[in-house]
Amino acid sequence: MSKEQKRELLTFLEPFGNEITDLVMWLRDFAWDLCPQANELIYDNYNAVAFGWSPTEKVGHTICSIAVGRLSKNVHFGFYWGSEISDPQKMLIGNGNQYRYILVTDKNNFPKEYIQKLVNEAYANSLSKVKNSDLIVSGQTIVKSVSEKKATTKVKMKTKTKK
Repeated sequence: MSKEQKRELLTFLEPFGNEITDLVMWLRDFAWDLCPQANELIYDNYNAVAFGWSPTEKVGHTICSIAVGRLSKNVHFGFYWGSEISDPQKMLIGNGNQYRYILVTDKNNFPKEYIQKLVNEAYANSLSKVKNSDLIVSGQTIVKSVSEKKATTKVKMKTKTKK
């Protein structure tokens, strides 16, 4: 089962430190428990480490995802097609055409029951987008991309000039 395949993801998360990695891995367990038949698609990109669950190997079928920004260190729990799911409590952030998310700062403030309802709705919505059932695969962890160059928070030192 893919939930146990985490070595590569842990390597990608190393730059974020233990506190963020622990939170992200806790969220990962939460998502895997809700989507055990889906596949985990991992992107180690320039600006973020992002991974989500999809019934296929296509990002366009993603149910939910977790992302950590390289510069902001913000952790998002998001929905690829969030604009198409209900959000009666108006917790999701985002004004774009599709992606919606919540900022996750710690385990205790994460609205598990509410997000579980949204994940269930997002799962059904994702399956409705799969036009060819032959594309459905199950339980894999797939590293989709690894960017060699990563954004860093290095700040140039300012030097004073004499007048």
